[in-house]
Amino acid sequence: MKFLVDNQLPPALAAHLRHRGHECSHVIDLGLDESDDVDLWRYCAARQIALISKDEDFMYFAARPDDTGRLVWVRLGNCRNGPLIEAFDQAHDGILLAFESGQRIVELRS
Repeated sequence: MKFLVDNQLPPALAAHLRHRGHECSHVIDLGLDESDDVDLWRYCAARQIALISKDEDFMYFAARPDDTGRLVWVRLGNCRNGPLIEAFDQAHDGILLAFESGQRIVELRS
């Protein structure tokens, strides 16, 4: 699966997802760290990349009926990299199954 990690989340998450076998970048890696939300969303949707973000604005984009983008909406409070990565590991299979079944928004919460 392809993922893009947004600004509010650490590059270590992208590295961890790559280690798990996913094609994953952080917005900084692609020079997209200063892109506005609409452009970032369009970039991901056009390339069938699931965006991983804490930004609630993306939830509204993903919820539009005709939209094709996918979002992992991180609803965890501020936490260090270890607990964040652990939360992704615990939710990993569920996230993949949700997207495979056609869901476009997956919430990751504590």
